[in-house]
Amino acid sequence: MTIRAFRFIGGIPWSQNSKSTMAFLTNDKLVIVGAAGMIGSNMAQSALMMGLTSNLCLYDVFSPEGVAEEMRQSGFDEATITATTNAEEAFRDAKYIISSGGAPRKEGMTREDLLAGNCKIAEELGQNIKKYCPDVKHVVIIFNPADLTGLVTLLYSGLKPSQVTTLAGLDTTRLQSALAKKFGVKQSEIKGCATYGGHGEQMAVFGSHVEIAGRKLTDIIGTEEFPAEEWEQMKKDVTQGGAAIIKLRGRSSFQSPAYLSVEMIRAAMGGEAFRFPVGTYVKTEKYDHIMMAMKTTLDATGAHFEVPQGLPEENAKLDASYEHLCKMRDELVTLNIVPPIAEWSKINPNL
Repeated sequence: MTIRAFRFIGGIPWSQNSKSTMAFLTNDKLVIVGAAGMIGSNMAQSALMMGLTSNLCLYDVFSPEGVAEEMRQSGFDEATITATTNAEEAFRDAKYIISSGGAPRKEGMTREDLLAGNCKIAEELGQNIKKYCPDVKHVVIIFNPADLTGLVTLLYSGLKPSQVTTLAGLDTTRLQSALAKKFGVKQSEIKGCATYGGHGEQMAVFGSHVEIAGRKLTDIIGTEEFPAEEWEQMKKDVTQGGAAIIKLRGRSSFQSPAYLSVEMIRAAMGGEAFRFPVGTYVKTEKYDHIMMAMKTTLDATGAHFEVPQGLPEENAKLDASYEHLCKMRDELVTLNIVPPIAEWSKINPNL
């Protein structure tokens, strides 16, 4: 009698029998940009543990070979793991990309402080995609300020708007976790939780659709259990969640953005649906030529959005977040990182 032991990684059974193989979602090439850093190395491990692909490429301007060796030595022996500092080698034949390849945020800095330098990096990333892997299926951008670096990447890559998304779910999980801690429930018992607009201090926190263990949050706010002042402070704390992590850990977030971004690319690969909003390219009568978090669906066909509707004050906050993003976008024009909007279609006909 043969006894086979199984362990479950990301919902996928992996047999410990020496002749067994792991069932990957795809054999398409996934490139992790910035793989030598803490976020990138965590993304590599998460992608392998979740069984996303048998073809993983680690790319960084600093050698990511040490990360590759760690992954091989972790026993991910059914995957081909390559590491390179050469852009052409990394991006050639890539079908999926996650990029954390920008300068990290340090204590005292806002995401906006990284604007010029990281958007130049995003411009180069977009150009590399267009040159080496124009047939890429999906790209996830997570380096700050993500709404702008994602927009610049999209512009110069020539891809369709649905093919490039940015990390926005981290803001929602921060709100979800804060509410779960406040009310002493599991995070899964917090329903309808979402933040929209920009990924930063100007984000719009929507509480009007939230339920806590079956109770409407709007029925609780303003009571002795949850005074309105406490809710306002919680929203402020959520918008500054990244700065709080820096103070707690002495460095910017790396585990949470790594894991959530891998969940995003898994959804784009046709795996489990992504649970939270993503940053996506928006072009409507009200919100135009911008990358921002909307009410989204992310799957193998890409990102699809609808404009969220909340209380009047929530909608007004979303409008304010959009205006803030527009100011930063227009600064990119001033810095000659992107041309005036009227010329964008010359660079990317999909826009």
